[in-house]
Amino acid sequence: MRTTQRKWLWTLSALSVVIALHGCARDPDKHSVSELAVSGTKSMLRTDSDMQKVLNKFASFDAKAVEKVTPAEARLQPTMADAVKGVLADQKRDSSPETLVPGVTTRDISIPGAGGAMPATVYTPAGTGPFPVVLYFHGGGWVFADRKVYDGGARGLAKQANAVVISADYRLAPENKFPAAHDDALAAYRWLTTHATTVNGDPKRLALAGESAGGNLAVATAVAAHKAGLTAPKHVLSVYPVAQSNTDTESYLKYADAMPLNRPMMLWFISQVTTSAAQAKDPRIDLVHADLKGLPPVTVINAEIDPLRDDGAQLEQALRSAGVSVERKVYPGVTHEFFGTAAVVEKAQEAQAYAGERLRSDLSK
Repeated sequence: MRTTQRKWLWTLSALSVVIALHGCARDPDKHSVSELAVSGTKSMLRTDSDMQKVLNKFASFDAKAVEKVTPAEARLQPTMADAVKGVLADQKRDSSPETLVPGVTTRDISIPGAGGAMPATVYTPAGTGPFPVVLYFHGGGWVFADRKVYDGGARGLAKQANAVVISADYRLAPENKFPAAHDDALAAYRWLTTHATTVNGDPKRLALAGESAGGNLAVATAVAAHKAGLTAPKHVLSVYPVAQSNTDTESYLKYADAMPLNRPMMLWFISQVTTSAAQAKDPRIDLVHADLKGLPPVTVINAEIDPLRDDGAQLEQALRSAGVSVERKVYPGVTHEFFGTAAVVEKAQEAQAYAGERLRSDLSK
């Protein structure tokens, strides 16, 4: 069977599950069947087959549309991590993290944030150490998700970078509006500069990393650390970051209805996090207009099928203009959230290996 035909069948199969389960009467908080059909057809035409399997599984959950519900309800919806587990179950594969990424051990700790203690997970690679330490921030639009949802990315980085990775749960909006998450991120990094040895880390070899909203936090924290005169990270990894607040870029318009992130969702995130239009222009969110001078080398990873693709391009240009060493790679055929799907998506495996190589190179100095 030809690849295009297979994709059609996968997409139609996922849509048929949704329609069969719910018929014509749709929950108003969910996407309509016609919206799902249009989005699914577009997805079929542009995504890699393994990425499409994850998207089809995600669609089969028939979750409520994030932009149509409250933050509390949004936090109860299925995630791409759930979709990966579903694909692994279909393939009759073990989905335990220890099996998927052997050689990495974990333990939970608590670290100080700006508003109180934050739960965190420490991922430690095989070996004796002391290791370099990467402070990692999860995604979720600063509104939902946590370090457990983003385990795949953090665990993969520990393995690929041969570094201790600390993933912390910063405060979320709208209960904690901007700049709560950014303040927590800086507090966590400040703590790390003096406590790296407590996690078998080398305090002279630190890095920052994150995905999506966390990709924004990684860069914003590097800027804040530079201004505060803290120990400079040796590298910053920013995976499909939020880098500005204009949702009229080419990628926002081209992928306005993409899964699992779309333009309405981003507008919803911004409205939940900020209290004014002026806050959306704050340089901690609007990174492309921040003072980026003096930052360490930065790696930007983008998915092609992602409203935030052009945020990465703008950030790359802003960093270059500020004299910062930056390398950016765009992965075709994959979507937002692909980075943590390495268990089932080949491009995610490649991206994690690339990120690990970039981190190792600077953390070895």
